Amino acid sequence: MATSLKTVMTKRTPRAGAERVDARDKVRGATRYAADDVRAGLLHAALVPSRIARGTVTGIDTAAAQRVRGVRTVFTHENIGSFDTGGFLMGGGFGFQSFYPLRSPQVAYRGQTVAMVVADTPEAAREAAALVAVTYAAIPFVATIDAPDAQPQAQSALLPQPMFADRRAGDAEAALQGAAFTVDAAYELPVQHQNPMEIIATVAEWSADGVLTIHEPTQNAESVRHGLAKQLGIEPAKVRVLSPTVGGGFGQKNSLQSHTALVAIAARTLGRPVKLVLSRSQLFHNASFRPASRHRVRLGADRGGKLVAAIHEIDQQTSRHDLFPSSGTEITSRLYGIGNFLGRERLVRTDVQTPGYMRAPFEHPAAFAFESAVDEMAYALGRDPVAFRLANDAAVDPLSGKPFSSRHLAECLAKGSSAFGWARRTMAPRSMRAPDGSFIGWGVAAGAYKAAIAPAIAKVRLDASGTVRVAVGGHEMGQGIRTAIALTVARVLGAPVAAVEILVGDTTAAPQHLTAGSWGTATALPPVQEAAQRLMDDLRQNAGAQAGANGATAVALLRASGRPFAEAESRMRAPGQPEQVFGRLTGGLPAAAGPVYPDFVAFSFIAHFVEVRIEPTTRRIRVPRVLSVADCGTVASLRTARSQVEGGVVWGIGAALREASEVDARYGGFLNADLAEYVLPVAADIGRIDVDFVGKPDTRLNAMGVKGLGEVAMVGVAPAIVNAVFHATGKRLRRLPLRLEDLLES
Repeated sequence: MATSLKTVMTKRTPRAGAERVDARDKVRGATRYAADDVRAGLLHAALVPSRIARGTVTGIDTAAAQRVRGVRTVFTHENIGSFDTGGFLMGGGFGFQSFYPLRSPQVAYRGQTVAMVVADTPEAAREAAALVAVTYAAIPFVATIDAPDAQPQAQSALLPQPMFADRRAGDAEAALQGAAFTVDAAYELPVQHQNPMEIIATVAEWSADGVLTIHEPTQNAESVRHGLAKQLGIEPAKVRVLSPTVGGGFGQKNSLQSHTALVAIAARTLGRPVKLVLSRSQLFHNASFRPASRHRVRLGADRGGKLVAAIHEIDQQTSRHDLFPSSGTEITSRLYGIGNFLGRERLVRTDVQTPGYMRAPFEHPAAFAFESAVDEMAYALGRDPVAFRLANDAAVDPLSGKPFSSRHLAECLAKGSSAFGWARRTMAPRSMRAPDGSFIGWGVAAGAYKAAIAPAIAKVRLDASGTVRVAVGGHEMGQGIRTAIALTVARVLGAPVAAVEILVGDTTAAPQHLTAGSWGTATALPPVQEAAQRLMDDLRQNAGAQAGANGATAVALLRASGRPFAEAESRMRAPGQPEQVFGRLTGGLPAAAGPVYPDFVAFSFIAHFVEVRIEPTTRRIRVPRVLSVADCGTVASLRTARSQVEGGVVWGIGAALREASEVDARYGGFLNADLAEYVLPVAADIGRIDVDFVGKPDTRLNAMGVKGLGEVAMVGVAPAIVNAVFHATGKRLRRLPLRLEDLLES
């Protein structure tokens, strides 16, 4: 019989920590983004999208477009001139895909650019773009991974490299055959798009001495720089990329965009700076996205409740022109101490732009499937879901046998269980009801994400005025890297946080490695701290035995020395990386290492506890509260760390209950390519989110003990919600996003 239960509310932890260093500028509107450029003489570009999904352009009539007042020119594959490919980021190149429009009449996907108009005003450019008439010769295409013509192929055969091979430990097939209890389930996840607040934009201008300056929101300024240099046949020294602030990236801005060279060519041809701002619809069709995936998870357990086998198989969408690899089993093989594991991944070519990295790109889908199956196994055994996970915790990495650099997942689960009030949960589905009759469900899930590090060069300079200038590879995408850097430098030098000026996203300040994969903090902070410490040590050494030297601030020591400035530099790379890796850093190529290092394996971990309430008639799902406990090593900036986890939880709620890019199987492309119909969670959808941290430094990984947080924050939210829905209703749902009809009585 269902029992009534009032919500157990945990005490909200105060939002401690220094304020964000860029907060005042942002709330005042003083922060400037690429598209804010409104200088006199600026020309504006607009793209003409393909109306077919695959084929060839057979003719382009630009006469009507040319007659629009203010139009300067219309670029097509026939008149733009030759330019090189920038390559594919995962294939030794610089772009999110290897296909660059206007290099030929080929059409690879619906929405692809087939022409670009440049005019005096954005209105004229858009009007003219709509008047460009294009004819095509269309050929058959594959829109989805479930289409009859879709052909899944083993990733290990398509990409014969160790990092893309099947993941094996023991003999999973044999162990599964002998297991006392088994679970075998299939899961579906849709295409999703990042939809950052700041749409992708580019401003290109050439100086009189032939230097190209690009203003573009990017997570990878160095890749944009070197990719453009390759495309345009000029030296990288002749290209400067500026991206000091990004209004959200989430993987969509992690490399050279396919239109950037077009804008640069237009600016060079017309002798004027040119700006292009993609529309929201074009963002869906001309930038990367999270690919659709299908998962099959088979688990085996003995009668004592020990997981003895797991097989996780994934089919993931890619484009026809690139192989975007899947790595979901990288985390599911390490979530628990399962001695017999097999992870197999297949790729399915479809006629779209190349998919890419969207926050927790593979880990969110993989954890949804795997953690849903783990919950199912717990119920098959009659075990509490938290106790079952704790009983199957891993002592060492199941794949390699190496120790973890640190692993506090059990503490995340125990701490979260206590704070959430898990002991009051009744095990049986449909056994908890609210006073208003709503079904209450409590669910839990774990998450993991690799703890990677990239090489970085940091420079710290202190002037006698007291100003501290820090230059390092990194990009501020709203995650708070400036704040973390400022706090670190201020602490070492004894300087006010307000005195620290930070240069990131500028290719002339320091080599700019891709900021992604939750390695930004672990990459930038250790060399920044070391450079600041070297500067401080130098000042103290020169001060000698002066009274108070040990307690003096850096600026006091500098002024006492009579020197106008002091500076120091630090170069750091990941454990096991050779010195030559700095060549990849300065060459604009990704050079991150991990999670497997020579002596250990490194991951961040998290546990999410979720309460759902489901209206008994309409089956409307609400999430009134979430509690998340993270193991991310040292928390460098508490305020921004909390914000990262809260944001990840919101993403997880959206992924579980709202977000899906609807594919048009008839004509290709995406049907809901706007924010009116691509449904995102809003404030009314979000309840209470409590965040806590284990807070134990991982000094084996780096001297500061920091691990990644931004991506692991989302991993596991969706299965915790789905598991809570099962607890509330008794229905196992295996397709995201959850829909009302999935819960209605048949």
